[in-house]
This record gives sequence, C-alpha cells and structure tokens, in this order.
Amino acid sequence: MRYLSLIALFWFTSTAFACEGKLLDHNFRHLASDEQVNLCEAYTGKVILVVNTASKCGLTYQYEGLEKLHQEYSEQDFVVLGFPSNDFFGQEPGTEKQVQDFCKLTYGVKFPMFEKTVVKGDEAHAFYQGLKEVSGTYPRWNFHKFLIGRDGKLVDDFGPRTKPYSKKLITRLNEELAK
Repeated sequence: MRYLSLIALFWFTSTAFACEGKLLDHNFRHLASDEQVNLCEAYTGKVILVVNTASKCGLTYQYEGLEKLHQEYSEQDFVVLGFPSNDFFGQEPGTEKQVQDFCKLTYGVKFPMFEKTVVKGDEAHAFYQGLKEVSGTYPRWNFHKFLIGRDGKLVDDFGPRTKPYSKKLITRLNEELAK
C-alpha cells in the first residue's frame, strides 16, 4: 500500500510540475456544464488541435472534418479541443446549451468542447493570450487552428480557411504523432 501511495504522490507532483508555467496550464468548463478541466492535466502527452468555433459562420461545415479527424487519430493520442467564440461579428450568439445541441445534432461532434471564450484582443482568455504570444497571432476568424505537440508547445497554426484534412495540416499532425 505504501508503494502505491508513493506512485500516486510521484504522479501528482510530476503532473503539477509539468503544467507549471506551460501553455496548457489553464482551467476551462466543459461546454454547458459546471465541470472544470485543467487542460495540462487532462491532455499532457497528447497532440492537440485547438480550434475557436462558431455555429453561424460560413466555415461551420469544418465541424464535420474536425470530428472525423478527432475520431481517426484519437487512438494515437490526438484530440481536437473546441472553444466556441462570439468574437467575430456575433457568429456564436446562442447559449452554451444551444451551441452544444447544435454541434451534436448537426455535426455529431464528440470532441471536447469548452465554455464560450474570448479569443482575441485585450479581453482574450489567458490561454489565447499565451497562444498569441508564442504564435504571433490571435485567431483572425472562426476556425483558426493551433497545433500543440505532446510536450505542450505550439507546433504550428493554421488560418481559418485551412480545412481539417488539408495536406499541410495532416503532414504536420503526422510529424507530431510520430514523435
């Protein structure tokens, strides 16, 4: 029993230290829920595609490709994380429950979605401020994508018109999954 306690203590402290000062060390609520998630604790060791989303955007069809990507690569420790945002001409006006229902019923979205989040400018969530700091840019529109490696560091970012199955995105994803 003492051995198990030591293992648990080591895991907890190594996870806590691994997250300290890192890009992913932020808490978010799951969409339309009270459940809090620390991104670093939940997704350490995974390759992550962070996407700011909107339900009333001309690029909303990308949900389908994002979900397919999430399903296809999830067994290789890959995850898509969605962050609905109303930052671009009010294209995510609904409640979190409405956003959740739309994503599930229209596109079958099962990848993790989080609370509505400000993703640009002075009011941007600290997570997106960190992404801007390392990438040099805030999202320019809905469906901007940031690829984060297993080490929690930014690998690349892709503009909104880059589709989930674009050659560039898939090439970078496969390079990261191979590490």
